[in-house]
Amino acid sequence: MNLLSLPIKTVSAAGTPIPSFSQGLVNLGFDPPSITVVIGFFIKAFFVVAGFSALLYLLLGAFAWVTSGGEKDAISKAREKIQAAVIGLILVFAILAIVVLLENILNIGLGLTKDIVFPKLIQ
Repeated sequence: MNLLSLPIKTVSAAGTPIPSFSQGLVNLGFDPPSITVVIGFFIKAFFVVAGFSALLYLLLGAFAWVTSGGEKDAISKAREKIQAAVIGLILVFAILAIVVLLENILNIGLGLTKDIVFPKLIQ
């Protein structure tokens, strides 16, 4: 007996029909997100990760300063870490503010406060 000739059961044990891909779309129970929602999620996640990374680097610099033991070289390296982290935080917040400002002034969606809108080529 060939495996291709075996009958496929399309009814569950309770007697309800089992949806198959050959019968049409399967009901997932939720609407899958559009590509614009997914892109917006990744843009927001980028800013969150960048902010947390800068804060972590700031804490590492502070820890290096505290554990330097008064050595001038270790203190200067810790100071450089703290300065780099503060500059990173300022850049993240400045870029975030500029993007939100552009979204609101130009009334376009860049993924932060408004959804991204792709132009439709065919209507």
